[in-house]
Amino acid sequence: MNRTLRLSLVALMLVSGMSAEEGMWTFDNIPVAKMKAKYGFAPDQAWLDHVRLSCVRFPGGSGSFVSKDGLILTNHHVGRGSIQQVSGPGNDYIKNGFYAENQAKEIQVKGLELRTLMTMTNVTDDVNRVTVGQDDKTSAKLRDEALANLSKTMSEKTGLDCQVVRLYQGGEFWIYGYKVHKDVRLVFAPEEQIAFFGGDPDNFTYPRHNTDFAIFRVYENGKPYRAEHFLQWSSTGLNDGDLTFVMGHPGSTSRLLTVDQMKADANVILPMTLKSYAGRLKALRAYGQTSPEATRKISTTVFSIENDQKRTIRYAETLRNSATVKKLEAQEAALQAAVAKDPKLAFAKNSWTKITKAQQSLTAMAKDLTYVNTRGSSLLGAAFTMSRMASEVAKADDQRATMFKDANLKATKARLAMPTANYDADLELVNFTRGLEEALEELGANHPFVKKMLGGKSGAQVAKEALATTTLQQPSVRKTLLEGGLQALQMSQDPLVKMALILEPMNRVLSKKADDLRAVINEQNTQIAKARFAVYGKELYPDATFTLRLTYGIVEGYPANGTKIQPFTTIAGLYDRAWGWGDKAENGAWALPSTWKNAASKLDMATPFNFVHSVDIIGGNSGSPVTNTKGELVGLIFDGNIESLPGKYVYDGSANRAVSVDTRVIIEALNKIYGAGSLANELQGKTPMEAPKSPSTLVISK
Repeated sequence: MNRTLRLSLVALMLVSGMSAEEGMWTFDNIPVAKMKAKYGFAPDQAWLDHVRLSCVRFPGGSGSFVSKDGLILTNHHVGRGSIQQVSGPGNDYIKNGFYAENQAKEIQVKGLELRTLMTMTNVTDDVNRVTVGQDDKTSAKLRDEALANLSKTMSEKTGLDCQVVRLYQGGEFWIYGYKVHKDVRLVFAPEEQIAFFGGDPDNFTYPRHNTDFAIFRVYENGKPYRAEHFLQWSSTGLNDGDLTFVMGHPGSTSRLLTVDQMKADANVILPMTLKSYAGRLKALRAYGQTSPEATRKISTTVFSIENDQKRTIRYAETLRNSATVKKLEAQEAALQAAVAKDPKLAFAKNSWTKITKAQQSLTAMAKDLTYVNTRGSSLLGAAFTMSRMASEVAKADDQRATMFKDANLKATKARLAMPTANYDADLELVNFTRGLEEALEELGANHPFVKKMLGGKSGAQVAKEALATTTLQQPSVRKTLLEGGLQALQMSQDPLVKMALILEPMNRVLSKKADDLRAVINEQNTQIAKARFAVYGKELYPDATFTLRLTYGIVEGYPANGTKIQPFTTIAGLYDRAWGWGDKAENGAWALPSTWKNAASKLDMATPFNFVHSVDIIGGNSGSPVTNTKGELVGLIFDGNIESLPGKYVYDGSANRAVSVDTRVIIEALNKIYGAGSLANELQGKTPMEAPKSPSTLVISK
C-alpha cells in the first residue's frame, strides 16, 4: 500500500475512533513508545512480566497476588458466588461479612479455580497454512482441528492449561498457557451493605463509596502458596493526574464487528436479552418473597442479572445513537475504501457483503437458538450433555465437538459425575419453570420444541413433575448413565433424560446450521482482519476476549451535569451520603452496616475511598489491580461510570471513566473497623501481629 495513504488512514482511525487512553492491549503489543511520548514513562519487559505473573483470572473477573504467602485481592462482587457458597442458613457471610483471624480458619471454596498466565505462543502462521485455498466451512473445520491439536500438544509438553485465543476477529491465533490454582480459601469479606453501598441506584454511577473488595488465599500442597510474583502495597497512594495501569481480563467487546452485525445486536439480540432478564428477575423475586432464606439464596443471581440488565440497556441506547452509528460507519467506510484501492487486498472486497448475508440468516434463527435448549435446568443440562456425548463419541475424533474429543472426554465425564455441590431444588424449580414458560411465550404453543417439551401442559406443571421424580441430582445415577452410554439413556425412565433425548437432536440440527453460518462470518472477519493489519498494522488493539490485557490512563474527573466530577471520594463523603439519604430510602440502599456506624469517630474522614481514572475497561475487569508506575498496588477496579458503557461498541474518552477502590480505605477499614490488623500488615508487607479483638459485629471465624 502507498505509504502516504496508509499513514493518512491510520491518522483517520486514531483521530475519529481512538483517543490516547483507549485500548485493551495484549502483553505482546504494549504501546510503549506512545506511552513514553505522552507520559514520560513506559514499562520495561521485567515490569510487564512481573505484573502479568502477579495477576489471576477468576471465573467472570480478575484479581491479583498481594502477598508472598498467596493472598489474593479481588472484588466482593467477583467473589460473591464463592462467599455465598461457603455461607449457610446460620452463617450469612454475604450479609454479615467474614474474617478468618488465622490461616486455620480460612474456608476452602470447593471448585473455585484461579489461573495465572504463564506463556503466550503465536500460532497464526501454523494455523493459516492449513487453510490455504479452502472454502469458508472447510477453513473453519481445519483451523479448529489445528488449534485443538496445538493446544493439546502444548498442554502435554508444559503441564499448563493451554487455551486457544482468537484475536483481531481471527487475524491472529495464540495459545495461552495457564497455571491453575485449585485450592482457594476465603480470608475476608466486608458486609454487602458497604461493599455495594448505594445499591442498584448507584450502580454504574460516580461519585461512589464502595469497599468492593474481598481477600482469598491460594494454597498448594496444603500450605499457603509461596508467590514469586505479587504486587506490593503502595505506601503513598495516588494524586489527581497520576498515571495508572490496570491489568485484568476484559470479557467481551464488539468494536471490530461490522456495522451490520452491530445493527443486528441493536434490533434483535439486545431487546430479546432485556426481555429475558425482566422475566427471570420477576420469577426470582417472587420466590425471594417466600422466606428470608429464599431471599438469601437468590441474592447473588439477582445482583448479577440487575447488573447485566443495566449494562444491556445502555448498550442498546448506544447503538440507537445516530452520532455513534455515523462514527462507526465512517470508520468502516475508511477501511473499505483502502481495500478497494489496493489490488493486494482484493481478498476482502466482498467480505462485508458475505457477513451481512450470513448475519441476516443467523439473526432469523435467534429465537430458536435462544429458547430451544435446557431452559435454565442444571439437571436437564447434565442429561443433555450426556445425550450429546452419546452421539458425538460415535464419530471419528476429528469430527467431534471440542469437549467430546479424546483429549477432553475424560474431563467432561469427570465434571458430569461430580457431586452437585451448589444444587438447590427450590431454585432449580424456579429457573426451570421460568425457562419453559419463556419458551412458550416466545416460540408459541405450536412450535415443535414447545409441543414436545410441554405436551399441552403448563411450564410450571412440567417442571414440577419432572423435578419431583428425577434422580439426576445423585452422582451415582449420572455415573451409571455415563458408563452405559446411549443404550442406558434410551432405557432410562428418568423424565429429564427423556426430555434430553427429545431436545438433543433438535438442538443439534439448529447448532449445525448456526455453526455453518458462523463459519462464514468468522472466515470473512478473518479476511477483514488481514486487510486491517495491512492498512493499520498493530497500532490497533483486538476486541476483549476475557484474556489478560493492560490499559493505562491518568486519575482525572470529568464533566457532567454542568459541573466537573471530582476524581476522589472520601470517608467523609460516605457518611454525608448515608446521613443525607437515611436508612429507609430505596430499600436501604444507603444504610450503613452497624460496624461503620459505630466506628465513625475512629476514622480519618479525609481517607480516599474511591477514584476515577481514564482507563479502558469492561465487564471482566472487575477485580483488576491498579498500579502506579512503580508497579505498586494503589487500587482495585470495581465498576465504570454510566458513560463507560458504550465502550462495548465504541470508546469515547471524554467522560468514560473506570471506578476503583482506593487501597488506603482498605487499610483504614481493616485496622479501625474490622480489627484485622494482622491482615492489614500482611498486605503491606509488615511483620505480622496478633489481630486485636474486633470492635465490630463482623462474623469472625474462631
